[in-house]
Amino acid sequence: MGGVSAPIRVVLVDDDHLVRAGLRLLLSGDDGIEVVGEAGDGLEAEGVIASAAPDVVLMDIRMPRCDGLVATARELRKQPDLAVLVLTTFQDDDLVLGALQRGARGFLLKDTPPQQLVEAVRTVAAGRSTLSPSVLDRVIAFAARASTGTERGAAAVATAAADGAAERALLSTLTDRETEVALAVAAGASNAQIASDLFVSLATVKTHVGHVYEKFGVDNRVQLALVVHAARR
Repeated sequence: MGGVSAPIRVVLVDDDHLVRAGLRLLLSGDDGIEVVGEAGDGLEAEGVIASAAPDVVLMDIRMPRCDGLVATARELRKQPDLAVLVLTTFQDDDLVLGALQRGARGFLLKDTPPQQLVEAVRTVAAGRSTLSPSVLDRVIAFAARASTGTERGAAAVATAAADGAAERALLSTLTDRETEVALAVAAGASNAQIASDLFVSLATVKTHVGHVYEKFGVDNRVQLALVVHAARR
C-alpha cells in the first residue's frame, strides 16, 4: 500500500494582514495543504521562502518595498521548480504578461471562489498552469492585438518572443490538422467551437490540443496562443 502524500507546503505573500489571515484559514482547512509561512512584501518573502521551503507561493502583485513581479523573478532564478501562483485584484495586461513571463504558473483574481483557489494551488503544485477565466480571455486578446503591433504592451511580447524564429520552427512541426487547431485556440475558440468548425469530435480536438502542447512544450492555452502569435508576427 502506498503511503500518505505529504501536504503541499504554501507560503503567503501579501501586504494585507486580513487577506493573509483569510487565505491561511481557507487553505489550512484542506488536509492536503499546509501554510508554512507568511510575508508582507517581496523583500520579507525572500527570507521566509528560503527558510520555509514551500512547494507553492501565493504572491500578491502590488506591495511596498518589493512587488510581486520582482519577487517572482528573483525566487524563480534561485528555484526554477518553485510554483508561484499570483493572486491579486489587478488584471492589467502588462501585469498579467509580466507575471507569466517571469515564470508564474498561475494568475488568479482575489474574487476567485474558495474551492477554485484550493484547486489552483493543487494544480500549480502538480506542475500545471492555471488562470482565471477573465484573465485567460484578456491575455489571448492581448496576444492577438500585440501580434499586429497595435497594443502598447507589444514590446513585452516581442522581448519574450525574440524575432519569432523559434516559434515559427515549433509551428512547422505540427500536422495540418494540428495547425488548424492551434490557430483556432490562439484566436480564442473553445474546444467545442473548434470541434463544430472542423466537423470532428470533441475528443479529437482534445487529442490534437494535447499534441500541440507537447510539441510546443507548453501546458495551457495562453502559452499556446503566445507561441502562435509570436510565430506569425
